[in-house]
Amino acid sequence: MNKLLAGMEFVLLNQLINLFNDKAAKIGVIGLGYVGLPLSLRYADVGFRVLGLDINQEVVDDLNQSLTHIEHIPDSAIAQARMSGFEATTEFSYISECDAIILCVPTPLSKYREPDLSFIMSTMNQILPFLRAGQVISLESTTYPGTTEEMLLPLIESRGLKVGNDVFLVYSPEREDPGNQQFNTQTIPKVVGGCSSACLKLGISLYSDVVDRVVPVSSTQAAEMTKLLENIHRAVNIGLVNEMKIVADKMGIDIYEVIDAAATKPFGFTAYYPGPGIGGHCIPVDPFYLTWKAREYGLHTRFIELAGEVNSAMPLWVIGKVADALNQHKKAINGSRVLILGMAYKKNVDDMRESPSLQLLDMLLNKGAYVEYSDPHVIRLPKVRKYNFELVSVTLTPEVLASYDAVVLATAHDSFDYAMIAEHSQLIIDTRGHYKHTSPSIIKA
Repeated sequence: MNKLLAGMEFVLLNQLINLFNDKAAKIGVIGLGYVGLPLSLRYADVGFRVLGLDINQEVVDDLNQSLTHIEHIPDSAIAQARMSGFEATTEFSYISECDAIILCVPTPLSKYREPDLSFIMSTMNQILPFLRAGQVISLESTTYPGTTEEMLLPLIESRGLKVGNDVFLVYSPEREDPGNQQFNTQTIPKVVGGCSSACLKLGISLYSDVVDRVVPVSSTQAAEMTKLLENIHRAVNIGLVNEMKIVADKMGIDIYEVIDAAATKPFGFTAYYPGPGIGGHCIPVDPFYLTWKAREYGLHTRFIELAGEVNSAMPLWVIGKVADALNQHKKAINGSRVLILGMAYKKNVDDMRESPSLQLLDMLLNKGAYVEYSDPHVIRLPKVRKYNFELVSVTLTPEVLASYDAVVLATAHDSFDYAMIAEHSQLIIDTRGHYKHTSPSIIKA
């Protein structure tokens, strides 16, 4: 009996590997956002048939009409993928047609800063009736070590499918960086861990044709931890430089001058730059996935949590700098006109996930300010998980800039006319260090 099962596993394994090698497999990508859509387009680009699934009917309809919903992905890229056979749907029953199923759904935090796996579990429950033998399932959503085998594997096997024999389960963390011109889906190495040796082989085969380098690791847990380490490394170093910024400010030292000087050291130092807080889906969220899981083992991750506290407090520190700057001009926040420059979490993209600019806007409104924003990448503020601001981006002119009591540079988009902003603003609070050579009207925050 064991030999028979091993033989069936071998047959399915080789059938799937051959499908991937021949680009005859159909790839299903669930979640067509900043991770899932670029991945779908890459698979289509190299010749795979791709089915994209999303619960947002508007997104699906737009994609099927070759219209993008992500700024840095042009309509032409969608049109090219459509010509290659890419189609989008909200109908999960089509999962049965797919040889590979890749989950790219959100993993936010709850209001108590605990992992919220509701999107993963909801997705799994929707696809569960349509799973079949001879499929590989890959989870790409960032999560804590153990999720793949503790949560997904039992669900799949509840259908009578044996992971490693009938279906193959892997974890391969997403590494997308929206707007990065240097690295993309193809050129960013792909870490893959499997629930068994057969699963790992399938994971390597699944991704080998679409990325330049696949990096296999020993387990799904190692792959899950890899993703967390990458982002915790950034979160801790950003927390350090944000704290250094506060200390330097109290001492009357220019932190940007210090960073630039330290960066001349050719070894042992990597420059990180402070800001008004941290944004994006990963860095504000991922560290808390590990701190939550560590408590299960009786561990208190003090270093990681301290960095999270520092970074989370930065928007409030900026508001304090705005208040101090207005006070110097004999004005209060209450009743002042304030313009925020940049709502995206980083420059030159339209991605507003966990953006500290949203917190700044909310705090200023709560303190009685009249607040508007300007962002060429975010023309209208959509409703997001925590906020619902009905605002439209302001077009910058000398007259418009002069009408505000304070201008807060929160995201330093390249397209801003910084000379005009400096010339015509009454007061600038610069949270990004763009104006390194300060004038009396520019406050570094």
